[in-house]
Amino acid sequence: MNNKKVEWILRIAVCGEFLGHGMFALQQKAGWIPYFASVGIAEPTALTLMTLIGIMDIALAILVLIHPVRIALLWMALWGLWTAMIRWPISLLGVHPEPIWDFFERWANWGAPLALLFALGWPRTVREWWKSR
Repeated sequence: MNNKKVEWILRIAVCGEFLGHGMFALQQKAGWIPYFASVGIAEPTALTLMTLIGIMDIALAILVLIHPVRIALLWMALWGLWTAMIRWPISLLGVHPEPIWDFFERWANWGAPLALLFALGWPRTVREWWKSR
């Protein structure tokens, strides 16, 4: 198996995912407001947060494509897991319950960055978290 090809496939996939989500956030996708509400965040604050999230997601998408830093990939995996969980079971606590399949359907949102992190090699030191290799 050619590890470089696998790495590039994952880099492109993760970039695409975060670029798409970042653009939706910058467009302040109305369908996301209930997810913020489910954890107690009011709409005006949610709209501000969406702008910040959009900028960060797009910056991370570009970073991963150019230079996939491990700490960024860890953040992306954790963020992807959180955004999957906001659908279910966390949304069950709030005003916008979703079917469990919405949670499963988003597993690639955290699985792809985590797979790329492991493909690059799990860091053994704090310094290695800030490198791509």
